[in-house]
Amino acid sequence: MIALTDRGFFWLAVVLYGFSTLYSIFLLRDGFRQENRVNYFLLLAGWCLHTGAMFKRGFSLQRCPINNLFEATIFIAWTIATAYLVLGAWSRVRFLGAFVSPLLLGIGVFALMPPLDSPYEPQHPNFSGGVHSLHAALILLAAGAFGLSCVAAVMYLVQERDLKQKKLRAVLSMLPPIQRLEQITSRLMQAGLALITAGLGSGLLWLKERTGSFLKMDSTLIWVALVWAIYLGMVIMNTRYGRRGRRFALGAVGGFAFVILTFWGFYLLSSIHHVAVGRTGGGL
Repeated sequence: MIALTDRGFFWLAVVLYGFSTLYSIFLLRDGFRQENRVNYFLLLAGWCLHTGAMFKRGFSLQRCPINNLFEATIFIAWTIATAYLVLGAWSRVRFLGAFVSPLLLGIGVFALMPPLDSPYEPQHPNFSGGVHSLHAALILLAAGAFGLSCVAAVMYLVQERDLKQKKLRAVLSMLPPIQRLEQITSRLMQAGLALITAGLGSGLLWLKERTGSFLKMDSTLIWVALVWAIYLGMVIMNTRYGRRGRRFALGAVGGFAFVILTFWGFYLLSSIHHVAVGRTGGGL
């Protein structure tokens, strides 16, 4: 019997995410006129393999598997999949999966690019970097929450377009009403903001622990601060000034596009985190 590596497990997970994406096309063509659990279980099966890949990588490295771009990417995708599976237990938002699966497929294919998975030298277990691991996990969990808010926003835009064009599928579909989708988008965005705020705070503590100073100019610190400011602005505009509807949904989509498209560049420019890999086995 052939033993699968962590990347092998993840390859199989991406294949299932691909099948889910193909099935989602049929759901979209049908206009979501009936509840269907097939897509949910396809994503659940992919999530199980995805989780297995992360556990296998973590046990092989003997530390939390968030140490390079490959691991950071699959952690973000795992967060999105996990959050969807929890929300998908409620049938009225189960069709989020039709929008989640293409996102997971895209992130998964990107993660499998060989240059993202830099090799490690064998090390003994090291539990001294607890603050750093907490910082990295919180930032990636925030990215996952922002990704799911983007998915809900896309569903909102689809519903709004159908209603404006007076399409019958807007009435017959089992998608949640646009008011509920807007609320879901807002709540997920607020959760992501809370996580990234905690991640930024723990990151400053980690800098103090490593360098003796709470502040040090670094590309990833600038990136986190930019993302934090963008989402703080959107949350304030939504909750305090009533900025809702299409513009808010577009903001959620644009915000996550910024997160997913710029993280890799800022990370590669970072000097702090690359030094951390060599010295402590840390990553982000």
